[in-house]
Amino acid sequence: LVIRPFNFDTLATQAHTLAADERLAEASTAALIIVAVGLLPMIVISRQILAARRR
Repeated sequence: LVIRPFNFDTLATQAHTLAADERLAEASTAALIIVAVGLLPMIVISRQILAARRR
């Protein structure tokens, strides 16, 4: 990746590197972790919105 900082690997850059090397099984683990971490706040926010509408 062109714009990433030097000596700083994030989970996204790791997933991209693994996918570019066609190591898809290993890349999928990193990608699923990214999705899960993003999904958890969405579930919490959704429940709060639904609870506010019921009041």
